[in-house]
Amino acid sequence: MQRLAFAFAFAAIAPATAAWAVSDDMTVAEPGFQTDIASPIARQALVPAAPVRVAALAAPAPVVAEAEDEAEPIGAGNASWYGARFAGRPTASGERFNPGGFTAAHRTLPFGSKVKVTSQRTGQSIVVRINDRGPFHGNRLIDLSEAAADAIGIKARGQDRVALTLVSD
Repeated sequence: MQRLAFAFAFAAIAPATAAWAVSDDMTVAEPGFQTDIASPIARQALVPAAPVRVAALAAPAPVVAEAEDEAEPIGAGNASWYGARFAGRPTASGERFNPGGFTAAHRTLPFGSKVKVTSQRTGQSIVVRINDRGPFHGNRLIDLSEAAADAIGIKARGQDRVALTLVSD
């Protein structure tokens, strides 16, 4: 009974990418762990229904903002950007930072919010998704990913004045 309880506890904390193998003698095996499970119901609980795939950090196609039907201006201020130095590190939302993605950090907007960022100098716009918190220094309003900053022409300057508009999907 203790072994069965341990097997269920282990299954609950096993990584989503772990591959479980079940042999004909009702033994559940995972690298570095082996136990006998007598109940077919218990065995089914340990076998994932479908393999889990982990997405690579691929750069999505740029989403340049067109006229939005339902958009709400939320302010103007300075924007900066952050890039390769933080690649792969977890963001405040829990996802890994991808400098090639069109994401941004904002102090208060909910994660997943879509924001149209328009450079007041170049007039170019991009829609980014909020997935991180910040910026926490200077008088900056938003931190863009490297790709988003490049798309609206502020990467070379380091920071620039932008207008933000909350976009509803």
